[in-house]
Amino acid sequence: MRSMRATFFCPAITPSLHPAMNRPAHTQQALPDPTIQMTEGWHCLHIYYRIHQAALNGLDASARARGTEELITAINPEREGAPQRLQSFLVSGHKADFGLMVMDPDPLVIDSIKQAVRTTAIGAALEPAWSFVSITEVSEYVPTVEQYSERLKREGTSPDDPAYTAKVNAYGQRLPMMNKQRLYPDFPMNLPVTTFYPMNKIRDPHANWFSMPFSKRADLMAEHATSGIKFAGRVSQLITASTGFDDWEWGVTLWGRAPEHIKEIVYTMRFDEASAKYAEFGPFYVGYVMPPADLVKQLKLA
Repeated sequence: MRSMRATFFCPAITPSLHPAMNRPAHTQQALPDPTIQMTEGWHCLHIYYRIHQAALNGLDASARARGTEELITAINPEREGAPQRLQSFLVSGHKADFGLMVMDPDPLVIDSIKQAVRTTAIGAALEPAWSFVSITEVSEYVPTVEQYSERLKREGTSPDDPAYTAKVNAYGQRLPMMNKQRLYPDFPMNLPVTTFYPMNKIRDPHANWFSMPFSKRADLMAEHATSGIKFAGRVSQLITASTGFDDWEWGVTLWGRAPEHIKEIVYTMRFDEASAKYAEFGPFYVGYVMPPADLVKQLKLA
């Protein structure tokens, strides 16, 4: 009898393995349609390539010439079907020879750039050296108008002061434009130096960012932002989110008017408590923005 009872036992329909079968109908909610696109914002890819010289030398002149033209076409941001944003740059140092920053609502459009580079006639000589996957976002530390108003009060500005009203109104007018730039960013014009690095907020038992109240974290990030504002016009910054997408939590892209401006802003902002006590930085990749034809010429691919 014990063996017969075992025969009739069916674990496939036990509640612990199939909780959905026991869920009351009234608790089920309509789900959004499945999609690989963001509800708002774009996917982002930073990808870096190293030239495999032996593989390049193994190609005849015809293949190199054809492959070079294919590469120029593949990474041309003006071509039909190009991603919403595509930038190419020479990379300084041994970590890579060149890099691409790509953004689009559709991650498959971004992937098509990687595949187009791979399948050029010189693709075997272009080895991916490193990459970083992230998404654009409006940070939780960007204050709403109401939060900005409360901050002014905490800093000592009275609501009866005309300056208070002027500042709040000005911030309210700027905020939609700033948030749009965070979600759907344009590459800055005439800033030829670029650097990228990933970062985390640390979880050290004595300095755990995530164990602090939100109000404290927001104040620290406000101080951090104030340091960055001093570099307006000299440096442009984009922070993308990578939690769940890559090994780090954020990616920081900087564009500078001159090389020393990159060094100055990173050095200055490291003294803010948000960085000095709570930040962990990954590798830095510095480069120089170039259109595809100039990049290929500098790399001596043909």
